[in-house]
Amino acid sequence: MFRKKDIFFKTLEAMADLIQETVDRFADAVNGELGDVTAFAKEMKAFEHRGDQFAHLIITELNKTFITPIEREDIMELTKLLDDVLDGIEACASRFDMYHISKPDSFIRKFGDVLRRSALEIKAAIYLLTQKKLLAMQTHCVKLNELENEGDDLMREGIKHLFQNVKDPIELIKFKDMYERLEETTDACEDVANTLQSIIMRNS
Repeated sequence: MFRKKDIFFKTLEAMADLIQETVDRFADAVNGELGDVTAFAKEMKAFEHRGDQFAHLIITELNKTFITPIEREDIMELTKLLDDVLDGIEACASRFDMYHISKPDSFIRKFGDVLRRSALEIKAAIYLLTQKKLLAMQTHCVKLNELENEGDDLMREGIKHLFQNVKDPIELIKFKDMYERLEETTDACEDVANTLQSIIMRNS
């Protein structure tokens, strides 16, 4: 797929590109009516599967390569965490199907926006990593931390709204779980930032 010397950085870039593509599709979908939620869940599963293939490629190449562009532990951790973001998006999408939610509410739409902005920050930071512009990554890491805080606030506001306004306990449980899973996905984005900050500290 790529030249040997480029394989790790190019695949990390491909994973970052895939995260942005996946989150853009997710955010666009929740900004309207989802329609066929089963088809949407399958589409998100296909994105997640592509991420698994990239992760498998990196692990395979790590087992064959002696010299890597950054510490192999850092490559492994970043690969896992980028894959976790894709897993999180897929898990959120699957809940629309499981719970028969075809009309996302305002909190889900806001989460879509937070995740879209997080994906952009992840992509920018990964591309700076592959250019070895480590200190420049810091701004994007800080922004990812701020976006995770937005996710925390959204979850709390959303759950508070549910308990104040939703009388049907089944509906309350469904949307509460959805908010919590979306917030966990913003946590996964922050985990990427934390690992990138560790790489900055060790290599600057």
